[in-house]
Amino acid sequence: MHYISNTEEDKRQMLEAIGVASFDALIAKIPKKLRDFKLRLPEGLSELELVRELDAIGAANKNLQDYASYLGGGVYDHYVPALVNHLAHRGEFITSYTPYQGEASQGTLQFIYEYQSMICELTGMDYSNASMYDGASGLAEAALLALRSTGKKKVILPRTVHPEYRAVVKTYLSCLDAEIVEPPFVDGAVDLAALKRALTADTAAVVVQQPNFFGVLEEAREIARLTHEAGALFIASVNPISLGILEPPGDYGADIAVGEGQPLGNPISFGGPHFGFFTVKEPFLRKLPGRICGMTVDKVGRRAFVLTLQAREQHIRREKATSNICTNHSLCALKGAIYLSLLGKKGLRKLALLNVEKAHEAYEKLRRLDGVSEFSKKPFFNEFTLQLKKNPASLKENLAANRIVGPLALSGFYTGMDGRYLFAVTEKRTTQEAERLAQAIQKAKAL
Repeated sequence: MHYISNTEEDKRQMLEAIGVASFDALIAKIPKKLRDFKLRLPEGLSELELVRELDAIGAANKNLQDYASYLGGGVYDHYVPALVNHLAHRGEFITSYTPYQGEASQGTLQFIYEYQSMICELTGMDYSNASMYDGASGLAEAALLALRSTGKKKVILPRTVHPEYRAVVKTYLSCLDAEIVEPPFVDGAVDLAALKRALTADTAAVVVQQPNFFGVLEEAREIARLTHEAGALFIASVNPISLGILEPPGDYGADIAVGEGQPLGNPISFGGPHFGFFTVKEPFLRKLPGRICGMTVDKVGRRAFVLTLQAREQHIRREKATSNICTNHSLCALKGAIYLSLLGKKGLRKLALLNVEKAHEAYEKLRRLDGVSEFSKKPFFNEFTLQLKKNPASLKENLAANRIVGPLALSGFYTGMDGRYLFAVTEKRTTQEAERLAQAIQKAKAL
């Protein structure tokens, strides 16, 4: 048996074994001011006492069980069924972190394969990888794939794409000989005339977020047509819940479709960890970043799952790597797969319709308030932007008093957008909460 002893005889024997006369001699080279201190620790607590103290501290924090969230902008307060976490924590999935040894990782590999299959069905695309870090890094990897595939240098990244996603793309491309063009928006959607002017023979890709950062639905099919006519690739960044009712990117011409998977069974969790999904049409299969899982049979004919198409060395030898990701957000992607299997096609459609109905109910209620005006006349899914002629400090105070988180002030992302706010409405929001939101805005002081 190995144990740690603190007796003086044991200490003497240990010091003697390493040839040191005393403990002070052992630490003599450490400056005296770093040695001469005492830990000012309180007396120890029992487990019961400690739990009570932690509960008291935690009760000072407020969370989304206490507040209604109208804060979106990329992360959404959807309901996560209890079964998602229950299944995700089963032993079949708690195999090795890196499933290169298929014989020891069939649980992990099987769910990855099923996750890929469901993501392809959801997006209408041909192939999916095992997941990315998040939606933003997924979009950046899509831009890199387009640059590699076309040999061209320009990426058109409209200002209607999430500002933080655009920042990540710029970071990824900052050390490359690449050009990023950001067309402006009109009525909350990308300015098609400016987009056409930006399209040249040197354009590698055009990116569209659907719905975009303002919640507006873009003319994705028309943008895909213009993109392909210019010989560029079309990249769609999509909200997965919206695909319960909106046309999937694979049907309107996307060559690459990516997005943030958090709405699929993952909690908000302080902004992460989440996962990004990444899909392509068949010509780009062998250029997919990250892991890809395939199904085969073993030597006796039993179904088996393996990592396929990419060698491990591809990710070790940086000069030959197609990407800087050599892993996936496995647990978060697992929750996404369980969530999709629980809802099924009909359930996802019902959920998407519920989001639309509740968002439009809230929109109509808020539009009737004094000092509230529309930002765009275009259709939206479950997010919308409004202009509020309200004092920001008074608005913030009233929202907090009514136990509401959000909406998101767009002035923090765009110049000239003072008074514009982005509202997100999910299936969790109730009519009573919408009334509280309206009251908070109505009572806020006018500008």
